[in-house]
Amino acid sequence: MTAQYLQWNPEDYAKNSDAQLQWARSLTKDLNLTEYKSILDVGCGDGKITADFAANLPQNRIVGVDSSPEMIAYAAEQYPPSQYPNLSFACVDARSLDFNQEFDLVFSNATLHWVNDHQTFLKGAKTALKERGKLIISCGGKGNAAKVLDTFAQLTAMDLWKPYFADFDNPYFFYGLEDYQTWLQQSGFAVKRLELVPKDMTHQGKAGLAGWIRTTWMPFTKYVPESQRDDFIAQFVELYLAKNPLDAQGFSHVAMVRLEVNAN
Repeated sequence: MTAQYLQWNPEDYAKNSDAQLQWARSLTKDLNLTEYKSILDVGCGDGKITADFAANLPQNRIVGVDSSPEMIAYAAEQYPPSQYPNLSFACVDARSLDFNQEFDLVFSNATLHWVNDHQTFLKGAKTALKERGKLIISCGGKGNAAKVLDTFAQLTAMDLWKPYFADFDNPYFFYGLEDYQTWLQQSGFAVKRLELVPKDMTHQGKAGLAGWIRTTWMPFTKYVPESQRDDFIAQFVELYLAKNPLDAQGFSHVAMVRLEVNAN
């Protein structure tokens, strides 16, 4: 989804994406979704959220797009037309939306922090929407996953790993309210809600935290040779949990910040 191509593992990702589904449902719980006869899910990933729309809105047209061919192939296989006749998937980058007044709702969850040009996305989303159509976004915002990034900074400064990160650039784009207010208005949106929302992400034990790091933090892990990647992730988990221990139920906690948008 960023300018630099990432090789996703959709099946592994799907096993670790339940939090994204729950957050997506919370974004739309106050909407009467039956009113939105056509919905575009930008950055649909493994298709889990898109298929949730399709299953709950069988009379509505649901389209999921993602820049990852692997994700789109996986989603199309997991949620085929024979079971979801109102659902389709296409390989489209968030910066290259080519729809013209086709959708009542453009939705994007846990995607845009991978995208390096939000203005282009917003203009494309506005063009894709019908008159009075709605835009709903949640993505990593300013301050997101700060303790995770601090742990990676500590890890990649170690002698064992430092040589692999000599040319590393932070690939995440976590924006604040001021930038987004301006970009939304420049793209023709009227802002209904724009907020940075703290979220507590939990994972079951060391294995759950390691699975999340393995499947969603590839911009870091891919710099390490594959033969050493499991060791790199295991050391990350140890460092992170040393400062942020598992709770009494054995869950790890990650403080996230979501940028949430509701605009017309």
